[in-house]
Amino acid sequence: MNCLSLKKCFIALFLACLTCYANNADANSRIKDIADFEGVRDNMLVGYGLVVGLNGTGDNLSSISFTQQSVISMLERLGVNSRDGKLKTKNIAAVAVTASLPPFARQGTRIDVSVSALGDAKSLMGGTLMVTPLVGADGEVYAVAQGQLAVGGFVAEGDNQVVTRGVPTSAKIVNGAIIEREIPFSIDNLENIKISLRNPDFTTAKRMANAINSFLGTIYAAPLDNATINLQIPPQYRNKIVDLLTNIEQLRIQPDQPAKVIIDEQSGIIVIGDNVKINKVAVAQGNLTIYVTETPIISQPAPFAEVGETVLTNVTDIGVVDSGTKKVDLLDTGITLKELVDGLNSLGVGPRDIISILQAIKAAGALQADIEVL
Repeated sequence: MNCLSLKKCFIALFLACLTCYANNADANSRIKDIADFEGVRDNMLVGYGLVVGLNGTGDNLSSISFTQQSVISMLERLGVNSRDGKLKTKNIAAVAVTASLPPFARQGTRIDVSVSALGDAKSLMGGTLMVTPLVGADGEVYAVAQGQLAVGGFVAEGDNQVVTRGVPTSAKIVNGAIIEREIPFSIDNLENIKISLRNPDFTTAKRMANAINSFLGTIYAAPLDNATINLQIPPQYRNKIVDLLTNIEQLRIQPDQPAKVIIDEQSGIIVIGDNVKINKVAVAQGNLTIYVTETPIISQPAPFAEVGETVLTNVTDIGVVDSGTKKVDLLDTGITLKELVDGLNSLGVGPRDIISILQAIKAAGALQADIEVL
């Protein structure tokens, strides 16, 4: 065996060891679930159209001028002159039509579209979308939509009550648009391809590159930064890049997770990452309640009194209740997520109080994690 062969064997063995380290027993994430390939992406489409056939639940043409102008323009294109008359119909609604153009979509295939009311229409139920061009970010028409709307909600009203379920002003049309223009992109002509992490992380990027190189047997993938891995196409996969990507996206790695605490103060939701650690700190929590009670008392004069009048007075009673647990819990250094949650639950605190406690621990420098407040 020559020196070159020994060098290749050593590199393959080294990469295999790194991959074994990265792919431990908990490695259960496929590359296709945590990363995207360059060029393989959706494209957003949008259009403006009219929905007809509504049962009196459309736009009020006297107040929604753009709907009236759109109806007049549509009728003129169909050879009907309606500018001299006054339109009073409420069976038409102006809508925004949106769709997602899948990667490698071919001309003539169909895609789903979403329809949303723009004016004061009450419901789109029973409506039909007229021919609506869908354009991309470059202003070119890539699809044309038309069809019967499927509405998930409804509205029913009488003289004194209105019942609404769901969102009756939004609808979908399954396979409601036909692709008229393709986006030119040939993946087989690429000499290298970039893989983008959905959650950028240097450790995850390195593990992914190691897993790919171990599969290919030599170094073809290298992380460019914490979000991008550059993959050179091996000679044996030239003009067979689809086969290469199919094999790569099935490789499994363990994504690294930063220590982070997510707090939504409006809803009281707290999400704590698994790697959150806390130094030794004492935590106390109390709940002070102050209540004020007003008791009305009626004061009347004595019977047959010549002077005096009946008056209403209030007697005020103020009380203070401390319903806290009156505990001080000691959290040891390096406690785990479960121990942290158990410690806070032992104090009998709710989500709102936990948010304040976590922020106080962070301010004291004992919480080894980032707190992100939504």
